[in-house]
This record gives sequence, C-alpha cells and structure tokens, in this order.
Amino acid sequence: MQVTETLAEGLKREIKVVIPQREMEAQLNVRLADAKDKVRINGFRPGKVPIAHLKKMYGKSIMADLVNEIVRERPTEILTDRGEKSATQPSVAMTEDEKEAEKILNAEVDFEFTLSYEVIPDIELQPTDGLSVIREVVEVTEDEVNEQIEKIAESARTFETKTGKAANGDRVTMNYLGKVDGVAFDGGTAEDAELVLGSGRFIPGFEDQLVGVKAGDEKTINVTFPTEYLAANLAGKEATFDVTVKEVAAPAALEINDELASKLGIESVDRLKEIVRGQIESQYGNVTRQKVKRQILDQLDGMYQFDTPQGLVDAEFDNIWRQINTDLQQSGKTFEDEETTEEEARVEYRKLAERRVRLGLVLSEIGEQAGVEVTEEEMQRALYAQLQQFPGQQKEILDFFRNTPGASASLRAPIFEEKVVDKLLTEIKVTDKVVTKEELMAEDEEGSEKAEKPAKKKVAPKKAAKAEAADEAAEGEEAAAPKKKAAPKKKAAEDGAE
Repeated sequence: MQVTETLAEGLKREIKVVIPQREMEAQLNVRLADAKDKVRINGFRPGKVPIAHLKKMYGKSIMADLVNEIVRERPTEILTDRGEKSATQPSVAMTEDEKEAEKILNAEVDFEFTLSYEVIPDIELQPTDGLSVIREVVEVTEDEVNEQIEKIAESARTFETKTGKAANGDRVTMNYLGKVDGVAFDGGTAEDAELVLGSGRFIPGFEDQLVGVKAGDEKTINVTFPTEYLAANLAGKEATFDVTVKEVAAPAALEINDELASKLGIESVDRLKEIVRGQIESQYGNVTRQKVKRQILDQLDGMYQFDTPQGLVDAEFDNIWRQINTDLQQSGKTFEDEETTEEEARVEYRKLAERRVRLGLVLSEIGEQAGVEVTEEEMQRALYAQLQQFPGQQKEILDFFRNTPGASASLRAPIFEEKVVDKLLTEIKVTDKVVTKEELMAEDEEGSEKAEKPAKKKVAPKKAAKAEAADEAAEGEEAAAPKKKAAPKKKAAEDGAE
C-alpha cells in the first residue's frame, strides 16, 4: 500500500492511497481459496471447484466486499501510522468511472482512493494554577422552606362543594366551548375542566368573569388572546367561551402537619422539611455550579486561541441554528422583531460555535492528560436518565444507542466534561461568597454573556445564546440523542388561558 500526502493546508489533509493490483489480486485469491471449501456448486464435489470457476461466479462480489473492508478499516490505520486524529469521519473518494470500477472489481488495475479530513490541532496545555473562580453560595432560610411547603400543601389542598357563589380561591368545575368569530376553534372544548379562581392558569380576564357564578349557571365569557400567544392562529384574537358551571367548591383549611406529610408518602412534617430544604439547596447548587463552570470556561477561552476544525464548527453551528429557528417559530417572531438580521445572527452564532468547539478540544486534552475516564456505571446511569426522560419510548431509545454510530458519545461527553471541571476545581483558587438568591440567579452581563451574545443587538433565540447553553455543550459535538417527543397538547381553552 502506497500512502502519499497530497494536501497539508492548515488543519486540512488529503491523502492518496494506492493498493497495487497484485496485492488486490493476492487478497482476492486468498478469499477465493477460503471459499473453495465452503461453497456448494452443482457438478462439483465439495472442495473441488476450480479457482477460475469460483472467480468467474463470485469474484466481483468478493472483491466488492474487500474494497468496502479496505475503505472501512484502512483510514484508521493510516491516521494511526501518521500520528493524527481526525476531527470528523474522513471522507473517502473513489473513481466514479464505471469502466475503471469494473477493472478494480476484476483485479485488473490498482485500487486508488483519496482520504480528506481535518486533524485535531496539537494543544499545548497552559498551567491552571493561575485560574480562580468565585463560588456564589445561598443560605437557605427557614422562611423559604416554609414558603415552599405551603405551595406543596396548596397543591394537595382538598375542596368541598358549596352552594353559594364562586369567589377567588374556589374551584369551579365546568364544560366550555371556545369560539373565534363565532366558529369553534380546534382544541377549544373541554368537559369537567377544573379551575381554581385566582390561580392565573387561564388567559387574562377569563377567571375574573367566573367570580360570582353558581352551579348550574351558563355564561358567555369574552376574552382576547395575548399577542404573544403560542398558537399563532389565536394570538391577539378576540374569543368567546360558552361556559356551563357544574360545581363550585370551597378550599378546605390548609394545614401543614404530619397528616399532610403522610398524604405525600413521607413519614413526618420534619422529614418533609428536610427533603424540601435539600431540593432547594440542590437547585441553588446547580446554578452555582453552572456559574463557576462558566467562569472557568471564560478564562480558558482567553488562554487558548487556535484554528478549529471547520467540520466540527459546521456541525455545532447547524445544531445551534436549528434551535434558533425552532425558538423563533415557536415564539412567532423574526430576527427583525429582536432588532437584528439573519445575517448578523449567523455571524454571532458562528462565533459561538467556534468557541464551543475550541473549549471542547481544550477540555478533552486536559481530561486526556489527567487520565479522566468515564466508567461503564456512569454511562449506564446516563442511559437510564435518558429513558426516564422519554416515557413510553424506552425501546426506541435503546435501539438508537445500540444501532447509531457515535450515539454513545452524546452520553459520554457531558459526563467527561463535568469530571474535567471537577478536576480543575481541585487545582484552581475557589473563593466562596454568600449571596442572595436574586444575586445568584442574575445573569453576569459583564462576564460570559458578552462572549455569548451579540455585542450590539439583542438576538431573539435566547436559549442558544445563553452562556449556560454554550457551557453545557462546550464539548463542541452535536448531540446525537433522539429528540424528545412533544407532550400532548392540553385543550386549547385550558391552554388558552395559560
């Protein structure tokens, strides 16, 4: 096999591979000899079929298998021999001339193909002992725990039927039919729908008009859908709802005690408080973790500047851009609505994609040199978490990860990244700072957001622009996991009120 480099431009490489005709023919003859004792052909005893006859009958198909095997396996061997890592799967180009291809299958000419790929750049790691982060910490108060428990108790509150008029806080059970311009709209009908007045679940004005109704009342409610309503066909439209009230129920007394805990499957109210406190601390801890991670990534971003493989950047940009267009479509907005243009947004998100890829390569190198590994147990836990997110789709999820090349990388990458961040946190200076929950949740406009968002104009698709999203996907690889199916839509008036 002859390997010749024909292009070395930046990170781009092109390799011409030639496997001489005599080598291809020799490999073909080995496979024909192996097949001689296995095939059964009428008129010949087992093992006595002439090689020439076998070649005439099966030579092309065996050679086609050999060519496919070479194209599948040799690129990896070539890159290993060259000491290179390809950023993406190398592309393979072979002759498209039918006559030439026929000669290759007949082992009459050399087999030539070309590999094109981008190499992972060499990254010289910088010392990390100069890095430092501020870890914001929120102290969870007793009042905050009690406030959360009251919300839990409210959700578990029981109601008792009343004969009087409905007031705020009462639960109304009703049937309704929604219309726009006198025509019932899709999903605007519900039976035995329950609504606690004052909960704010329905669109503005709907609940207010139910105050004072009694069981058996029929009423037409007039409302206007918000201009930014999710369903574009209803946004800003005036609508009527024909309502039949079936029951009015008053809330029972709200008591926080062991009985409430028992209803929730918890042994005592003290244990309930412990659980709630732990949940709040965990929520704050997740935000703290992301802000610390963001600080680390911002500092690494300033330390490393190198050419990034454009194949990886293209894949990451495509991932971001799909999310942007999905967000715009769901919000019913355009780039102009957000004071920018598609061209400007493309430029800014291209920069974001390059940042993600570059930081992903840096983290990968740090982790590799530190010996960071993802265990099989951690992969199994990640897979189980995926299955939990897609109820009813467990088989499809399992099949996806079993049968899709590279799919497991989407599970491994975030685990690996978090372990690298853990490693860095043992090496850098970490200063704890007690803050309020408002301070913790506030975005750091002077920090990483300026690196993630356009400098001059606000860009609509906030989800992709947020620094958190950038940091979570900093490995620079497009997620390969299956998309989560959309949840079934609620009935439109119930949704329509939300």
